[in-house]
Amino acid sequence: MQGMKQAKVKNVLSGDTLVLTSVQNPAEERTLSFAFVSAPRLRREGDEPFAFQSREFLRAPAIGKVVQFKVLYSIPTGAKRDYGIVYLQSGDVFPELAVREGWVKLRDDAGRKDESDESKQLLERLEIEQDKAKASSKGIWSSSGGKIENSYELPDPKAFAEQWKGKRIDAIIERVFSGDRMIARLELSETKHVQTMVLVAGVRAPSTKRTNPTDGKEIPAEPFGTEAHQFVEERMLQRRVKIEVLGVSPQNQLVCAVVHPNGSIAKFILEAGLARCTDHHSTMLGGQMSELRQAEKRAKDKGIGLFQGAVSTKPGAAETDAIVSRVQTADTIYLRGKSGDERRVQLSSVRQPKPTDPKQAPFQADAKEFLRKKLIGKHVRVTVDGKKAASEGFEERDVVTILANNKNIALQLVEAGYASVIRHRRDDDDRSPAYDELLAAEETAQKEEKGIWSPKPPATKTYQDYSENLQRAKIQSSVLQRQKRIPAIVDFVKSGSRFTILIPRENAKLTFVLSCVRAPRSARNATEKSEPFGQEAHDFANRRCLQRDVEIDVEATDKVGGFIGTLYVNRENFAKLLLEEGLASVHAYSAEQSAHGPELFAAEDRAKKAKKGMWHDYDPSITDGMDGLSLADTTQQQHSNGTTTTPSDPPKKDYRDVLITHIDPTTAHLKLQIISPTTTSALTTLMSSFSTHHRSTTTTSLPSPPKTGDLVSARFSLDNEWYRARIRRNDRENKKADVLFIDYGNSETLPWNELRPLPAQFSTQKLKAQAIDAAFSFLQFPKSNDYLTDSCSWVESRTADRQLVASVDKEERDGLLWVTLFDPEAEKEGQEGESINSEIIAEGLATVKRDLKGWELGREDVVKRLRERMAEAKEEKRGVWEYGEVEGEDD
Repeated sequence: MQGMKQAKVKNVLSGDTLVLTSVQNPAEERTLSFAFVSAPRLRREGDEPFAFQSREFLRAPAIGKVVQFKVLYSIPTGAKRDYGIVYLQSGDVFPELAVREGWVKLRDDAGRKDESDESKQLLERLEIEQDKAKASSKGIWSSSGGKIENSYELPDPKAFAEQWKGKRIDAIIERVFSGDRMIARLELSETKHVQTMVLVAGVRAPSTKRTNPTDGKEIPAEPFGTEAHQFVEERMLQRRVKIEVLGVSPQNQLVCAVVHPNGSIAKFILEAGLARCTDHHSTMLGGQMSELRQAEKRAKDKGIGLFQGAVSTKPGAAETDAIVSRVQTADTIYLRGKSGDERRVQLSSVRQPKPTDPKQAPFQADAKEFLRKKLIGKHVRVTVDGKKAASEGFEERDVVTILANNKNIALQLVEAGYASVIRHRRDDDDRSPAYDELLAAEETAQKEEKGIWSPKPPATKTYQDYSENLQRAKIQSSVLQRQKRIPAIVDFVKSGSRFTILIPRENAKLTFVLSCVRAPRSARNATEKSEPFGQEAHDFANRRCLQRDVEIDVEATDKVGGFIGTLYVNRENFAKLLLEEGLASVHAYSAEQSAHGPELFAAEDRAKKAKKGMWHDYDPSITDGMDGLSLADTTQQQHSNGTTTTPSDPPKKDYRDVLITHIDPTTAHLKLQIISPTTTSALTTLMSSFSTHHRSTTTTSLPSPPKTGDLVSARFSLDNEWYRARIRRNDRENKKADVLFIDYGNSETLPWNELRPLPAQFSTQKLKAQAIDAAFSFLQFPKSNDYLTDSCSWVESRTADRQLVASVDKEERDGLLWVTLFDPEAEKEGQEGESINSEIIAEGLATVKRDLKGWELGREDVVKRLRERMAEAKEEKRGVWEYGEVEGEDD
């Protein structure tokens, strides 16, 4: 066809007018109106009836498409405008199709525009089509339905945002100002539209060229501003989209997610490197913000657009393991790595309660305590997110993300209202990877008025310093001595054996000194000199105790108001730990009077043998002053009148066949089963039926949380078999219970899903619990954990899976049996000097009791024989006698 041209449709102004661009040069534009026809007009003061529908009829098939067109005539008045025919790729021809469907009408002067034969033929066809459309009441010829109320003003953007929040609105983008700002026509209903400015959520694009309204000067575009504008305009102008209103900007403009059928335009412009993420919209977008940051990162990695030539100086985000050794503030902590070196780090993107803010400052102590409870002494995973420059006298330090139990500790701080989120500069990449989650958590904490966002100050906790003077210390000491294992916190380490302790439940602060040991003194300032290994002891105490939850036993006070006693870290006596490392020595006289004496002397001996710490040059051939240690025992129990009690009648013999089922590792007490044809058969039958029942039952768990004292069925972890058990303790938080297997005497901590109801046919009314409490007569087992463990191991190996004979020497009211055990395979019945009790003494695994009970004193021959065996063990330095005399020995 002659005179035919090709172009791309950039914009549809109305149902009869297009803006076309050159296919080869998009900057070259022209306006083309359809020949001989006119459409209803879209006007700011109000659209003409059917104006929007008329334009839509043309916009939908034409926008963004390459079309062919032919100019029939031009009108040179004012801005030159061409009039002609447009051929779509679909084969449709405009204006003929628009007239046929009734969306445009012939101009009154149509016959005077062009008198060529081609134009006359076209006009004749259009007149025929218009008559048909009128007759069918099509389009603008319809008598109703053409009016749409279109407003260009949004009187209350905030109220509008609240009304439409979370809903998607059909819209058409009418104009693009820049990569992140555009005019959208929001189709609120079929008859009501709103045209308003929207900001694309989550992005900030560079501005385009514009004119300053105050002085009329032209402001050039920012780098890549023109490219960003073209990128969005080409894809979004007059495209139908979904608008999701998220909120409003400080300038009262709608902030929206603009979603093209192919996806969010924000993501595409970021991937093209023509915009950056903006933190201001993070809380509005929620989880969607992370997708945008990933898109931005891809552009950065490629170095395109705004990120051309950018070199990332951020260190690799390698994850390392560390232990939290100290909490300085609610955002700054000390970490100790595998090498043992300590470094100070700061949590990424969060700030502790500001000391200068009168509203936030009162929450500093609570925030620090929150962090201490979560982290101190814990193994954590650390990711370095960047560096914080040296300032205010502090050296440069890493900013990090810390995960404890796979939970972001900074996020937990913000959620609890104990930290605020730092607003980073746009180009500041040294930030938390969970920055958007932090912002969302802060917004939630503010709404819920948690922590620093609360209108009320926290309850202040004031600790009373009871070590200020001796009188106050003595008064408080008398109170604390009546309590055992008092929960406390080590607030400060003064030396290897001296601490500042906080007792929260007593609101007490005190200086605490370890009993029975002496640690070398460390230097208190730069001018002092430490005693040998004083600094090492101090450092060890810092590593193991500082800011830890501990337990203390108070025994006495010193001359200056210090509290003397035992400090337990993770249930271990810290004095013993110091001694084992060779960083303290035993104070002999105090240790002799203490129940902890044997374990302390043993710990010191181990350090000497290993030549650790202060014993690095220890020579065992030189007397160290400890050989004279004697923890005396008495040979017999005296009454208050000084006479020895000896029963007049010999005890009656009570022998029973038994099987040892459990040995308590903390006391060496026994659990045994009485063997008889009746009980053995009954237990065997019960266990067989019990096992069969639980293999076939459909019951999977307890119907409700267990209670202390309940009888249940419990599955033993070592053999996965079910046994009768009693609940001893219940941990509702972790859904676990400490159970005692009532027929065997051992115990175990099990999750609730390993427990089932105990069927009535297996209750203790049918067969009573078969495990009976018992203890060795005449014997005193060592208090040292190491020796006690050896003793229990020996007894277990000696008695395991053997049928023994128990001589029941005494039965207590609570059912405890005091027994002398015999092995019928190795000994003759009745020869108590050759009992297992005697073997234990001979092996140095126990001593004869210092304070014998009345009924034990009546067995003089047995006691005498046991003492003889003890003397032999002592002479041969067996077991507890390997280092000399111990508690329980007679002089």
